[in-house]
Amino acid sequence: MHVPSRLKLTSIALATAAALAACGGGDGPEPEETRAQDSRTFTADATAKTFAPMAAAPGDVVDMSTTSRWAGVLGNAAYRVEVPANWNGKLVMYAHGYRGTGAALTVSDPSIRRHLIQNGYAWAASSYSTNYYDVRTGVEDTNALANEFTKIAAANQRTLAAPSRIYIMGHSMGGHVVGAAIDAEAASTANNRTRYHGAVPMCGVMGDTELFNQFAAMQVTAQALAGFPTNPFTKWSDISAQVTSALFTTFPSAPTATGLAYLSVLQNITGGVRPMFEQGIAFGGSFPSAWGTFGGDGTISGILNRNVLDTRAYTYTITGDAAASAALNAAVLKVAPDADANRLRRDGLRWIPAVNGDFKIPVVSIHTLGDLFVPFSMQQTFQRRVAAKGNSAWLVQRAIRGASHCDFTIAEQVAAFEDMARWEREGVKPSGDDVVTPATVAAPTYGCAYTNNTLGPDDGATVRALRQGILGSSPACPAGS
Repeated sequence: MHVPSRLKLTSIALATAAALAACGGGDGPEPEETRAQDSRTFTADATAKTFAPMAAAPGDVVDMSTTSRWAGVLGNAAYRVEVPANWNGKLVMYAHGYRGTGAALTVSDPSIRRHLIQNGYAWAASSYSTNYYDVRTGVEDTNALANEFTKIAAANQRTLAAPSRIYIMGHSMGGHVVGAAIDAEAASTANNRTRYHGAVPMCGVMGDTELFNQFAAMQVTAQALAGFPTNPFTKWSDISAQVTSALFTTFPSAPTATGLAYLSVLQNITGGVRPMFEQGIAFGGSFPSAWGTFGGDGTISGILNRNVLDTRAYTYTITGDAAASAALNAAVLKVAPDADANRLRRDGLRWIPAVNGDFKIPVVSIHTLGDLFVPFSMQQTFQRRVAAKGNSAWLVQRAIRGASHCDFTIAEQVAAFEDMARWEREGVKPSGDDVVTPATVAAPTYGCAYTNNTLGPDDGATVRALRQGILGSSPACPAGS
């Protein structure tokens, strides 16, 4: 497994006594403890030197087969790089989402690959050198690849100037990679450092560890409503079948009476009353993934050594039933974290890098309203953190009327990218949605402004089916919205 080299002691890395104290104090660097993730082995395909071009599609003005396409391994992470013949001098880094716990490392092409090539952009993507929820290596390996872009080109007999602009975009866990990579904390603590000029996180974990707090909140409220409020948090396997049957006759689309109360709590945990929540439960398919995280020990499967989960700040609401809400809050288990479970480190980024909202580049973030795996509430957390840092002028957020996790159309993603790039190029901030005012979010037409159901050649079968399901189950957006 690739482990990033130890951060050198420079005036930037350890500039103040306060930073030293935050990292544990002392007169100098000490060896960092190891964790389960550090003993795992992952394998990248070292034989691949190129990859296939995209198939031609109606409307293409650039022959997709004429691009330079290079594959290889950098620091134990596989990579792909694609550069059009008419390169515009700009590079887009793509950060992929969660890959599971297998040993094989794989690279994903950006979803808007065709658009990038047709408009002269180069792109590059890393597999990262680890799997699991390892955003730390996602940031380090994506930055390292960006830094090696011209060297990779030169090694493949194409001389390129350094990119005039480097943008970064990513989905899901890759959105967390994006949010961390552009943050000031990464600029001062990462081993590999890259300056990005604009970013597009999509369906991203924009609250870092707060996502896992939300999973914990989902679990303890399910336990309490099903009659198991004092069951130890890590003993979920002992009661999961009983809890599921108490809340659902068919999971998760057919709730019992108690389950209806639970779904109200779930709606409020994940962003409040809003369009697409019902569709997310009925056919979106993302909530079972969240349910499947229940019962963990808070180390995020060995990314940390200690429990990071914290539900103490949550107040749970069953909409329209104050008495039942009060009873739930009185009964529910409170989960508290271990001290310094995800502290600052001497050897680079935190093990789960922070998304503090501390950036001053254009960011356009999009999120589907029916997402119950990385819920819309991540955008609310992100907005509040950005505002607390005084950086709201640099953030645009958009709600999309999707029913699942990351089920954007290509058109919606292209619009977010192009609006970010135009903002960075011309200095005119694009429009977006208010993601935090409850009455705004609850409006029946919320999310209509930036939803585009136009489908093209690169939209997959899942998105097509989900959008058809939405159109058949909810009122259409007003014309021209």
